Amino acid sequence: MWKKKSKLTDQTATGQGPVSDVFEKEGVGIKKRSKVPGVMITQYVEKIPDGKSHPDFTRKPIALTIQEGKFAFFKALVIGDPEPTVTWGRNNGDVSDTSKYVTKYDPATRDHLFEMANVKPEQADTYKCFAANEFGRAVVTVVLNVIEVGFKKAQADSQVQPEAAVADFKSVLKRKSKIQPKMEKKEDGEIDPKFWELLISADKKDYESLMLEFGVTDFRFMLKTLNEIKKEREEEQAQFIENLANLKPIEVGPDGCATFSIDMDLIEQSSRIFLYKDGVMIPYSKELGDTIKHSLKIVGRKYQFSIRDLFPDDAGLYQVDVEDVNVFSTDFKIPMVDFLVKIQECKAMEREDAVFECVLSQPFGKIMWVGKNLPLEAGDKYDIEVSEDKLIHRLIIKDVAMVDKGIYAAVAGIKSCNAFLVVEADKGEPGKKKQRKTTRAGGAGVDLTAIAQEQAVKNTADREVLKEKVKAIKDERAANATAAPENSAEAKVKVVEASQTGAPKQGPAVKGSDHKSVDNEGAPKQGPAVKGSDHKSVDNEGYSIKSGLSDVFALRGKKGELVCEMSHEVDGAWFKDGEKLSTTDGIAIVKDGTRHTMTIHSSSEDDTGVYHIEAGGFKSEAKVTVGELPAVDADDLHKFSKPVTIKVGQNASWKMPYTPQDNLEVKWFKDGKELKDGGGVKLVKEVKHSRLLLRECLRSDAGEIKIQLKNPFGTIEATSRLIVLDKPGPPEGPVEILETTSTVIELQWGAPKDDGGSPVTNYIIERQQLGQTVWKKMGDVAADKTTYRDRNVVHGKLYIYNIYAVNPEGTSDALQTEETMAGVLIFAGRPGAPKVVSASKTCINLKWEPPEDDGGIKIDGYQLEKRKKDTAQWIALNPVTEPIEVLEYAVKDVVEGAEYEFRVSAINVSGAGEFSLPSVMVTAKNPNMRPTFKDPEDFMVIRAGNSVRIKVLYEAEPPPEITWMKDNEPVSSFIQIINTEGCSQLVIPSTKRSDSGNYTIVAKNKVGEASFDIEVLVTDEPKPPGAVELEQIVHGKVIVSWEASPDQELDNRLYYMVAEHDSSTRMWHTVADRIFDNSYTANNIMPGREYHFKIYAKNDMGMSDPSMSPTWGINSNRIPINTNTPVEVSFEKPPSVLVPLKVHSPPKGFQMYMTCAIRGCPTPSVTWHLNNVCINGDSNYYITNSYGVCSMYILRVRHKDAGEYKVVAVNSFGKAECSTKLVVKGKPLKILISIIEVLIWILFVIISLIIFLIFSLCFFSSQTKSH
Repeated sequence: MWKKKSKLTDQTATGQGPVSDVFEKEGVGIKKRSKVPGVMITQYVEKIPDGKSHPDFTRKPIALTIQEGKFAFFKALVIGDPEPTVTWGRNNGDVSDTSKYVTKYDPATRDHLFEMANVKPEQADTYKCFAANEFGRAVVTVVLNVIEVGFKKAQADSQVQPEAAVADFKSVLKRKSKIQPKMEKKEDGEIDPKFWELLISADKKDYESLMLEFGVTDFRFMLKTLNEIKKEREEEQAQFIENLANLKPIEVGPDGCATFSIDMDLIEQSSRIFLYKDGVMIPYSKELGDTIKHSLKIVGRKYQFSIRDLFPDDAGLYQVDVEDVNVFSTDFKIPMVDFLVKIQECKAMEREDAVFECVLSQPFGKIMWVGKNLPLEAGDKYDIEVSEDKLIHRLIIKDVAMVDKGIYAAVAGIKSCNAFLVVEADKGEPGKKKQRKTTRAGGAGVDLTAIAQEQAVKNTADREVLKEKVKAIKDERAANATAAPENSAEAKVKVVEASQTGAPKQGPAVKGSDHKSVDNEGAPKQGPAVKGSDHKSVDNEGYSIKSGLSDVFALRGKKGELVCEMSHEVDGAWFKDGEKLSTTDGIAIVKDGTRHTMTIHSSSEDDTGVYHIEAGGFKSEAKVTVGELPAVDADDLHKFSKPVTIKVGQNASWKMPYTPQDNLEVKWFKDGKELKDGGGVKLVKEVKHSRLLLRECLRSDAGEIKIQLKNPFGTIEATSRLIVLDKPGPPEGPVEILETTSTVIELQWGAPKDDGGSPVTNYIIERQQLGQTVWKKMGDVAADKTTYRDRNVVHGKLYIYNIYAVNPEGTSDALQTEETMAGVLIFAGRPGAPKVVSASKTCINLKWEPPEDDGGIKIDGYQLEKRKKDTAQWIALNPVTEPIEVLEYAVKDVVEGAEYEFRVSAINVSGAGEFSLPSVMVTAKNPNMRPTFKDPEDFMVIRAGNSVRIKVLYEAEPPPEITWMKDNEPVSSFIQIINTEGCSQLVIPSTKRSDSGNYTIVAKNKVGEASFDIEVLVTDEPKPPGAVELEQIVHGKVIVSWEASPDQELDNRLYYMVAEHDSSTRMWHTVADRIFDNSYTANNIMPGREYHFKIYAKNDMGMSDPSMSPTWGINSNRIPINTNTPVEVSFEKPPSVLVPLKVHSPPKGFQMYMTCAIRGCPTPSVTWHLNNVCINGDSNYYITNSYGVCSMYILRVRHKDAGEYKVVAVNSFGKAECSTKLVVKGKPLKILISIIEVLIWILFVIISLIIFLIFSLCFFSSQTKSH
């Protein structure tokens, strides 16, 4: 089976970023979605083994905007099994310099860190974090924005100094906003762009105040222009924002911070957000909180910017941009106001009014009153008063209570003052409601009216002084404008020209292309005509200048011409820099009626100067400048003209060096459309060259790239071409089926509309049979052939084809065909009518015969339909896509008592054929049947006092009559009988022994009768047997007999168990069980030993206490000892501790051995205890006893293993014990120390064992010698 493969590479241009080796291999690239937005996952294998997983991010890095010189870092948390390898990279550059980039991993938190100390502007970029293992990789991108100290938007438009020409190209690619406040003086009728920006983000109720502020009076013009700007802005915002709402302007809150907010849904959460103030990009933080002045808080879709520690310098125009699109503008105005009298602490009694009052330095319409960090408004609780001059402000808290005490503040602009309200309890008669008081407490304690009047007089005087200064400045300007002598005709002409027409206008620049001027004659065109009335102040004879001179920019070696036209024919004289001119070889002066012309035949540097003409008492002046078109080197032009070829997603750049010139204007174009800086386009103009950078290019970015250099003398252009290579587009459809037979399907398609910049090399054909999930590669087709014949088809099968175009850059998306059948549709014949096998109220079983004619095509299955009596609708019981593969079916979707008929059709690859004849009508009901029981229990044992529930399931039709009997007698009325459909239950709430017996259930209907017996035994733990007697009739055998247990007659399942021990072992062991009589013969009774017997009564509930026998084997029964034989030596001794336990202090998680040596005869039984709890059966401890050396091993010590450990050794002669303490340390020691400790304890155990063996040998040797 053929599988598509994709080469996983980093989509950056050569040399722009690292590509990890793990991503250079080819594999099956299955794109998957992560739960974390913005994470891209590629799975290498189709199926991941159980317990393994591909990498993923549970916490991705957060985009950061930070000031130059600060410490920046990204943090990521990844998962995956096996543990993924994490690497970092950036789009434009590498991160191999360890002095700038440090990668760390914190094993405690499992965080992967990427740190950049002393961050610089050139490190601003899009960074990538890769997590990869053998099953796949995960990639996430994060943006770092670096704010250069002192950088302003206006710097991008200013002239770059020559010494900065060698600066790095990337260092000048800085962020700037498209909208800047207009600082220069506006001409009459010009509207400040700031007005439109504020108007876009303002509420409609604020339109009037903004128009008054900016001097706009035409309301209709404003609305028309605003709608056009809004439409254009919304189209720009739609690239990055889905929804924008709730634009709240900036205001100062009760906490002294200024905030403004917007509700915004970003299309890409990784989009960059920038904050500007008066055109200066300012840094802000999302995480550092109070450590930075400006901060951004994101809650859901709400973005709230905050400014803390307010100062007057914080006033200005604040703008928020998403990428290079402005989304919000707000003007922060800080009034120059201060508190002359601040509010004072107020002490008030309960139910009295409290007053806070203050005086401001400037009139203020409304200040903010704050109580307990909440803004206060006038109402039932508060009164807010303002004097007529708006200097005195007063807050009255009515009917104060104890809950009103606290801090109150007055906020005016960025100034504030606060004071406490102290509420004293009214100690009146207890239990009686206190009366409302009419008195007021608090106040400033001074004459506020006098202070306010004095400040008002001062403010009035200040305003008068300011008015006088403004008037003086206006008068001075007017005097300067009329300072020239009135009797000078030339001065009059110049004054008129300056005041009415302004500075002389420039003529259009000489156009050129490829270093050649467009105007072959070289004579620039004149500017617009100047009216004669604009040039004369006294016109005694009716003369005037009809069209004055205009400035001329002439190309070196080309013709230059100055023309002046008078209203009447009059002689004139030409002057250059004050010297009179006449016709020479280089200059021609011509008068043609009222038209005066001076022509420079071949312009040179010497011809540059100020020219004027005097005629009829008037003078017109202009400047002639001789220069060259913008100049570039031919080699640089040839180099620039070469096409730039890149792959999709990479960056493309051009550089055009040129000769430095004044007034040089540089523009870049793509396919005739001018390019602007912003988004994916970066434009840089230096003194000696200009650069263009297109980032992350797409196929649509391919085209002609042109640079235009323009100065007053003309324009030159140079062109290049951008070729973006990508995989081709899908083949052109729809696919035409040229032929379809039972053996062949032939397809035809069209070549792709977009070949991806490279010729298509071949086509790949895949096929999938309908109903299957596997795609099979059928073959390759040459690029010049767009047809394919599939000869490997099965008649009647449906197929789907995928067609891919391939070029050197990759494989296109698929062109998919519709379902195509091999041959024509052939349906199967009619099956036999369904027959009813059986019917019940819940199920009807059917079977049918296959069709006699299958059309030569395999039958895939059958479709079954039903119809309810008295209805005309047939309902399918299974879809055609899920055929019934056998010739029978159990219909469970029936209603009890309803009548149905059924029909069936055969299904093959062509679909469902003709339906069969319907079956006979059948009713959904159970057939008559004799009662039968379903696997009932025949025996039950119940503890006396407990309840018993006997549940019996049965089947019968019609429902039977149920009868319960006990021992062939009707059951007692105290016994509950519960009968339901198909089930009967007998319940005894509290049983007693007399409830034991045989219970019989009898089920009877008209078809027959059935019964079943259940034996119920009610019992309890038995009582112990009676006295035990021992009797010996035969040597070596003892008959043990006992009296019956009192419960023997009540419980026929009671039996007995016999346990025995003798003096040689002193341990009890069972010698007989399930004895149903009252005697037992004990065998192998040895003389000289004492024997003891225990008799237990047992039943289904448990075992009774034992009955003890008398001791068998008294001295009279012992065998006499022969005095001539050697004396028997006894080694029996109580237990003793040879080597005690020692104190241990292992670290947590380490292994631990604990040993001691014990002796005793017979061998003592040893138990270990932790805090007086036996641990011999605990699987966490491995306990051994080897020849008296007792050891305990803990694989990994836990904190709960700490405590007191005790070893207890017991035999028939006594008991011995020793104890120690185990202390678990919190931190593990070094591995080497732990290994040495283990070796020491193993050596100690070996030495202890050797000592014990030596001691034992010595002891046996000494005993043997003594005998």
